[in-house]
Amino acid sequence: MNQHTRFNLPICLTVEEDAFFHTDEIVRRYIPDIIGQKAVIISEEFLIGIYREKIEDISRDFGGAEIIAMGGASFDEAVSIAKKVCVEDIKIIIGIGGGRVLDTAKYAAHISKAVYICMPTSLSNDSLASPFSVLETYGKVRKTFACKIPTAIIVDTNMIINAPEGQTLSGIGDTIAKHTALFDWKLSASKSGSQVDDFAYALSRMSYDSVYHCDEKNMKSRVFIRILSRALVMGGLAMEIAGSSRPCSGSEHLFAHAIEEYYPEVKISHGLGVALGTIPACIFQGQEPDGIMRFFKAHGLDFDPASYGITAEMFADMWLKARTVRTGRITVLDGIKHDTVQLNEIYSRMQEGI
Repeated sequence: MNQHTRFNLPICLTVEEDAFFHTDEIVRRYIPDIIGQKAVIISEEFLIGIYREKIEDISRDFGGAEIIAMGGASFDEAVSIAKKVCVEDIKIIIGIGGGRVLDTAKYAAHISKAVYICMPTSLSNDSLASPFSVLETYGKVRKTFACKIPTAIIVDTNMIINAPEGQTLSGIGDTIAKHTALFDWKLSASKSGSQVDDFAYALSRMSYDSVYHCDEKNMKSRVFIRILSRALVMGGLAMEIAGSSRPCSGSEHLFAHAIEEYYPEVKISHGLGVALGTIPACIFQGQEPDGIMRFFKAHGLDFDPASYGITAEMFADMWLKARTVRTGRITVLDGIKHDTVQLNEIYSRMQEGI
């Protein structure tokens, strides 16, 4: 019997053209009881500048909601927003932005018990629907906090089409990572005697399959954006049902965390870091990485570590550190010897793209 019998699901998942201009209609259709309640919009200064017309339109839909440009994606920022929400009797938090904004708004809504409406401007990772927020704690040190998933997720396909291509590639990387994450989850369950939640596993596998086997290769097409949006949401729901990030996060994520924590000078998004980690993780697991490498190539995702400024020495060290970044999380890395020669071979293979 799975102990996680209680979980939340979003009331609404809308993926439509110009959805940001019809927010009031969407909310009225799915959550009519919040109409007329006090709301606040959280975003970032530069996004408010770029999307002023749309954000002001959404503000009007919610009775002149105050628009806040957040400082940073930190625990302190989320707490400060939650304090304002509680003190001023605000009932709705609307997050408009990428992963940093959505994680901050989501955690603020969790603390303040406000209704949270998630409105992504890019699809860079599966945090839009996950029951976790990754926030800075002291300085640049980041920690993952459990929280409630959004009440509503509204994706405007026009916004995603116009988002930087690198952000969509990052979302693709985070989705494809489920292939190695699910392997590690099963491995961990067999070693620890714990259970894999079959429904969460199936949802995560469907998320991966829907993107990996998608015939539409054009990332700017509405069909692809709809599929990627749903795939990222399915990943979030899989984590909510499992009560952990295991359906979406394995050794490939440990590699990405090692970059973030030990090599902050390497400029690579979370999803692309995870994508780079998926290829070696496949090899460590005894799975053939060729299919994933072909898939990345077809979408123009660069998996040569050198193009991100990662040398062979750094690459080997990142995998050494990946073993230590999340103590207690069993993955394939626990059962294999750290082999620099093998890692150098993998590095060369990734450089050559074969």
